[in-house]
Amino acid sequence: MGLYDRYLAARIRLAEQSLPETVALVITEKDLLEDGAYVTVEQFLDWAFGFGAERVVIYVSVTNESVIETLAREFERLDSPHPVALRSPADETRATTPVQVSIGLGGKHEFASAVQGIATAVENGSLDIEEIGGEEIERRLVFPSNPDLIVKTGAERLSDFMIWQSVYSELYFTDVNWRNFRRRDYLRALRDFQRRQRRFGR
Repeated sequence: MGLYDRYLAARIRLAEQSLPETVALVITEKDLLEDGAYVTVEQFLDWAFGFGAERVVIYVSVTNESVIETLAREFERLDSPHPVALRSPADETRATTPVQVSIGLGGKHEFASAVQGIATAVENGSLDIEEIGGEEIERRLVFPSNPDLIVKTGAERLSDFMIWQSVYSELYFTDVNWRNFRRRDYLRALRDFQRRQRRFGR
């Protein structure tokens, strides 16, 4: 670890501002096709949990659905001490798994599926219209967690991810491509997070 990295780490640990409890990473299938991409994922998890994160959410945006199974297999092979699980709305343990991964399911599709599930529940009588609120929608999302910090590499655009969950998140964009993403880049994201005044819509 270089001198600059140690300086950043010290500033972060000594700062009075809190660190993110839930960190989200948004990457693409192209990012994961680069050599060493999953090693960087493993390192990212170590960095995040090493600086106080309780949960890491990874959203992989794909344009070619044929690669989804391959990407899923690679995530299942991650060498990480933190349990990793691919998420689906039917998985009731998804809110407690330290590392949550979704591949190829965009935010619009996720939200539409949640609404469809609510409509079906109302139609079959298992849910009253008066019971529909934010908590009911969140319960049916693939990612029920609301990230404190979202890191997006490679470009400054939101794309179609976590439309509902990111409303109060702090977004950190970096033009560093995933294959070049290093510990200092994550530390810069944390330092940027600490400098912001979170208002949560107020």
